[in-house]
Amino acid sequence: MTTTEIIKRSRAAGLLTDGWRFGMLLSIVLGSLVLMLSKEPFGQSLAYHDFADHRLIGGVPNFLDVISNLPFFLVGIAGMVFCVADRRTDLRDAWLTVFLGVALVSVGSTWYHLHPDNQTLVWDRLPMTIGFMALFAALLGEHVSAQLGRSLLIPLVLLGFASVIYWRLFDDLRLYFWIQLLPLLTIPAVMILFRSQYSHRWILAITLAFYALAKVAEAYDHYVYTHTGNLVSGHTLKHLLAAMACLALLVMLGLRKPLVSHVDA
Repeated sequence: MTTTEIIKRSRAAGLLTDGWRFGMLLSIVLGSLVLMLSKEPFGQSLAYHDFADHRLIGGVPNFLDVISNLPFFLVGIAGMVFCVADRRTDLRDAWLTVFLGVALVSVGSTWYHLHPDNQTLVWDRLPMTIGFMALFAALLGEHVSAQLGRSLLIPLVLLGFASVIYWRLFDDLRLYFWIQLLPLLTIPAVMILFRSQYSHRWILAITLAFYALAKVAEAYDHYVYTHTGNLVSGHTLKHLLAAMACLALLVMLGLRKPLVSHVDA
């Protein structure tokens, strides 16, 4: 058997294995979507807008919930600058879109927390879906197929937008909640199912941990505020922890090196 034949057979075997693994990942993604849509529609509770920390500082209402969005802007801009300069990945557009979403979150969330209601919440959630879906496209591209990641980037971002629009039109959060759930599902799934194309992939686990902690802090907004002596609220901590998750992604991109050639399927 010639060297060329060995390489071809190895690649074919790898593609079959990746195909099985992709099927598992697809089952997780679509299965979670079906499960979410099988639930009864649920809308946005108006009580959500009653955050624990209402302090007016320097004429700015809800000051800490507003100012804690600044790290998103700083990380987002730094990430975009890095992605524009970095030419080591063929998924640069997806990563650039991730950090664009992060930067826009700072703007949308600031506007929302100045005037918390369902109308301003739209501008908070739209940029979040950009980041979530672009990250999903980047993970698909780097673990399954670069062409797949590039092809799905725009459709996935549009799906994210559609989830927010659907909520506003029909007061049904199921699709939007599923999109928020995607990072919690896909990051561990790709780490378990697929081989790494780059070093430092373990930092994805740190990203996931910060994101999970952010969701916990958000759920215990009033509890944290009360038990810190009205010093800081859970929602403020949510912003800081989520920004740390985004920073971990940027650190990963900056440190990592290619391990193997990415075979485009």
